[in-house]
Amino acid sequence: MDNIICGDCLTVMATMDENSIDATVTDPPYGLSFMGKNWDHGIPGVPFWAEALRIAKPGCHLLAFGGTRTFHRLACAIEDAGWEIRDCLGWIYGSGFPKSHNLKGEHEGWGTALKPAWEPIIMARKPLDGTVAENVRKWGTGAINVDGGRVGVDPVADASQLRTMNRSIKSEKNGWGMNQNSGDVPQVVSSKGRWPANLIHDGSEEVLELFPRTGAAGNVNLTHPKASPLLGIGDCGPRNPKINGDNGGSAARFFYVAKASRKEREMGCEGMEERQVDMTRLDADAIGCNNPNNRGGRKARNHHPTVKPLALMRYLCRLVTPPNGLILDPFMGSGTTGMAAHLEGFRFIGIDKEPDYCAIAERRIAAA
Repeated sequence: MDNIICGDCLTVMATMDENSIDATVTDPPYGLSFMGKNWDHGIPGVPFWAEALRIAKPGCHLLAFGGTRTFHRLACAIEDAGWEIRDCLGWIYGSGFPKSHNLKGEHEGWGTALKPAWEPIIMARKPLDGTVAENVRKWGTGAINVDGGRVGVDPVADASQLRTMNRSIKSEKNGWGMNQNSGDVPQVVSSKGRWPANLIHDGSEEVLELFPRTGAAGNVNLTHPKASPLLGIGDCGPRNPKINGDNGGSAARFFYVAKASRKEREMGCEGMEERQVDMTRLDADAIGCNNPNNRGGRKARNHHPTVKPLALMRYLCRLVTPPNGLILDPFMGSGTTGMAAHLEGFRFIGIDKEPDYCAIAERRIAAA
């Protein structure tokens, strides 16, 4: 079921059945007056998240993007509504563009903003109905899909680290007084890949330079993302980190996903009217443009300014949604979560109050 509803999400959610949603994955307003858009003039408050809680099944996970300057307000609103904050993921990228008011004259070299390089993603969960196991049996929700979110390992470059980490796990088991074969301690590294982390990166050289090189020269061949499981399981996007050479492989072995390309952003929008995407209207103190495809005030058929990468949304949907689960996105935008849900085999309900964005979302989801 793919259901796109054009309207105010608070009003629409009030008509939905309680305990009916398996996962909520959304990119709500950041409260930065982004590009002068009315929908981004404030963080969605407690009433939004309380209504989302009511219609969520016990154990339902919520993933909500936030701005680095305002996500604390988002987290507080979600928590005050009754959700339990479970973690905060970070999506790190090298292509952020600073929107700074640069001073002139004697103050040359001073400005007002840093280059944006990451976005937080709040992970929360509706309180359980009993234990985790009991909740999963009754409602199908409450746990995350660890194996579905694992990041691949390179058997050559990672051999030493695999041995070290598994020795550490055995030591921790003994320290906790548990049987080494009890299964009570998570297997962080296995043949299925590395345990999913609360860090995601875009594979850019700027990001990979944050991590030390490991392994012998020539042991890691990353000429294409699909050439090695090192970059993460699944379709990780078209970009490729250039980390071959004398320094060996990168230790940035977290899930990799690049920014959305123009082709991806406009999938399904063929024949629609091009509209201006004017990044110059950003407030001087805002976080700035985090997508290079938006720069320069160009025109686009998908003129939504904050389109997330499809591979990223597929990964997030897969991480928190049970098989055949129903995903809600109350701030749907141009529909990337709906595309991801469809491609991962989930059902989807998307809500947005902007008719233009609903039309774009319908086209993009149909194309997926």
